[in-house]
Parts: sequence; structure tokens; C-alpha cells
Amino acid sequence: MLKPRARLKSVTAITSQWLRERGLKAVLLDLDNTLVPYRTLGEAPEGLLEWLQALKEAGVQVILVSNGSRRRVHYWREKLEIPGFGPAGKPWFGFRKALRRLALTPREVAVVGDQLFTDVLGGNLIGAYTVLVPPLSKKEMGYTRLVRKLERWVLRNPTFGLTAGASEEFDPQEYRQEPTISKGQEEAKP
Repeated sequence: MLKPRARLKSVTAITSQWLRERGLKAVLLDLDNTLVPYRTLGEAPEGLLEWLQALKEAGVQVILVSNGSRRRVHYWREKLEIPGFGPAGKPWFGFRKALRRLALTPREVAVVGDQLFTDVLGGNLIGAYTVLVPPLSKKEMGYTRLVRKLERWVLRNPTFGLTAGASEEFDPQEYRQEPTISKGQEEAKP
């Protein structure tokens, strides 16, 4: 349940051709540390809007499925010009709701995110094609930082079969550099 079908270095490595080759028609995207760094507001990271537009122009349906606050998800839905909802209750509920909205089967959908225990687990529970990407930032909720330690152990442990087989892999110890957010501000803590 914790094994992603693919491990890519970036969400933007997913192209319409890559999706078509796998029979996928839609992408369910996590928000925080998958598309944008945790707790940031401002303009979208460089290249993200163009990537989303290319998917939409190719007929790929895209939906944000986030455990973030309703306010935060609304903000980024508007900025990114894609539908979505949150808090989604991942891994248990959000993906099924998105599938109903899309009117697609799980086998036609990719679930893309940076966390094993929400994105990959939830996607695998519904039978979707799961894609794990490295988190964009080290900045995260305290709970998530603790879960990351368990994720690193799972990703390195051969018992789980996660250390071999993927053609494109990343090292879970290495984080990408912080993406540039123009006119960004840190989201105020509630």
C-alpha cells in the first residue's frame, strides 16, 4: 500500500504523453510541498502555470486534493486556475470524492504527491496510479516532520520493496531547493 508506481524528481516531469502512455486521463494533485512550498502565498512557482496549462490543453483533467485549509486551497485554486477542494481528509476520503467529480475509474487517474502516508497510501487504496515526488521544502508542520522520518525509513528499507524498480528515483534525504515565489508572503498562522 505504500509503494508508489513511479518516483519522479518533479511534478512537472509528468507530461500529457507520459500520462497517455499509461492510460491516464486525469491527475489528482496534492498542494503543499508538491505544487507550492508549505505555508506560502504569492505567485505560483516558475513554470507551474505553464505546466498546468499544457496538461489542460492536452485534455488532461486536473484537480487539487489537499488536506490544507479551505481558505488556503481556495487561494491556490484561484491562482492556479484549477478546481479542487480541501480539507480533503486524505488518505481516506478525498480521492474518492475527486473520482466522483471526474466520472473516471481509478485506473484512469494519477495521484501525485510528496507524502507516502497521505498521497501514495490514499491513491493506492482507491487503485489509482500513484506518483511520489520529493517535497519542495523542508518547512512543514511538526507532525509531518515526524512522519518524514518514518517515510525515509520505509523508502530505504528493502522489506517494503521500494528501493528498486523505478526508472526515475530521487533520494528522500535530498530536498529540492526552495522554489522562487514572487511577491510571496508566508501564510499567517491561525
